[in-house]
Amino acid sequence: MQGLEEARRLYERYGVDMIERLFPKWAGRIAVGLAGHGSECFGFDDELSRDHDFPEGFCLWVDDETDRAIGVQLARAYRALPFKKAAERSALSETSRGVRRIGDFYSRYTGTPGAPESDLQWLSLPSHALAEATNGAVFRDDLGLFTEIRETLLHGMPEDVRLKKLAARVITMAQAGQYNYPRCVRHGEYGAAMLAMTEFVNAACEAIYLLNRRHMPYYKWQLRGMENLKVLAGMKDALEFLLTSENDEQGRILKSAVIEDICAAVVKELKAQHLTHGSWDYLEPHAFEIASHIESPELRAMHIMEG
Repeated sequence: MQGLEEARRLYERYGVDMIERLFPKWAGRIAVGLAGHGSECFGFDDELSRDHDFPEGFCLWVDDETDRAIGVQLARAYRALPFKKAAERSALSETSRGVRRIGDFYSRYTGTPGAPESDLQWLSLPSHALAEATNGAVFRDDLGLFTEIRETLLHGMPEDVRLKKLAARVITMAQAGQYNYPRCVRHGEYGAAMLAMTEFVNAACEAIYLLNRRHMPYYKWQLRGMENLKVLAGMKDALEFLLTSENDEQGRILKSAVIEDICAAVVKELKAQHLTHGSWDYLEPHAFEIASHIESPELRAMHIMEG
């Protein structure tokens, strides 16, 4: 059983009764679910995932008023539930199970108690932080406050910000993959070639997530997460091939062909979304055409690679 399903079953078996029996007047103000840090929140966990940073349980999110009234008692009641809550933890882990204020949960990812309020705030947030803030599932949220912020983070990124991020990723794909990777191999700089390839793959992945209007997760899950995308999900195997195959001369020729195939697929989707109309094979001019659709003077004035 995966962690997300396990969390739901624990809530249904123990949490529902605990909330309704001990806090009946506040039950409608307690949001319950599982989201945040951890492969289980993305549905990517397996048996190996349980060796560390994998506590059992679920999350209870409350607003400030509810926290002041019953926060301590609710936390004690949760800790008294009869299931294993401890797990071996790494030094950087953060247990997100149990009771937490809604504002504190979102502040961990956005720096504010809610959604970003400006283009620059949105632009500054890394995709993996937004992915962790919006993954998992909400089992109950009668008050609706937790879900309202979640929906804004999921679907509320301003289009100008999406375009700015997309333009930056597309031009990085051009420079790192189409230009620098083959040149580094020809120079015999194979370490630099792999760094260039990594830059290309990271940029291509995030460009594909942006074209899907989705947030890209933490690097070790970004390829796995592509399986759930509707647009260009088929590029996953090609991107993985670029990272795992040889860099000799024959490999360079083959990889360069794969890079061009990926770039062509991205251009086709850019055209489908009416973000470019050019017929260039090289991605750089497409990036500038994407940027030409940005309406915000502040974002338009930024360097093409910022974002």
